[in-house]
Amino acid sequence: MLNPRKIPGGNELMDAMQTLRKAGLEEGMKVADFGCGRQGYFILQAAKMVGRNGVAYAVDILKEVLENVEDLAKDEGIYNIKTVWSNLEIFGATKIENNSLDFGFIINVLFQVENRLALIKEVARMLKPDGKLLVIDWHKTQAPFGPTLGMRVSTDEIKENAKELGLKLVDEFDAGKYHFGLIFKKL
Repeated sequence: MLNPRKIPGGNELMDAMQTLRKAGLEEGMKVADFGCGRQGYFILQAAKMVGRNGVAYAVDILKEVLENVEDLAKDEGIYNIKTVWSNLEIFGATKIENNSLDFGFIINVLFQVENRLALIKEVARMLKPDGKLLVIDWHKTQAPFGPTLGMRVSTDEIKENAKELGLKLVDEFDAGKYHFGLIFKKL
């Protein structure tokens, strides 16, 4: 069953299950949400989708965020989530094996980091060949809430960084009224 509770900035702005289905998440996959956030909105839904035979990593730099995600997962009876504490801007810092993930997510994170290329490089390291990366962030247009316009990242910058790292754009879409979605595949 879908999580019925309201999650500010989560299910009020976009539908994680719909987005993850569109992206191609399947039972048995190994996935990770890089910068999962306190509510773990995407990783909890992903964990349900990949099921008992899949693994869902919740990755964040804040230990209290990871503790909260663990508590939420237990409350919902989700036992395939593993939490990983990491600074995503340091290559090799995340304790997930190279070439091991079917899917990685960077959701509403890039506007918050200084070195976006480093973060994407760290995620790409963990993707299997043909593994996919889902990036969702704020449209670079004025909105009544969210980060300032100057903090928002352009899709062109993300596409350029991804291409430089051997990731091919396979889909581009609106992920709700205020967000864009990009899906890349590791070559």
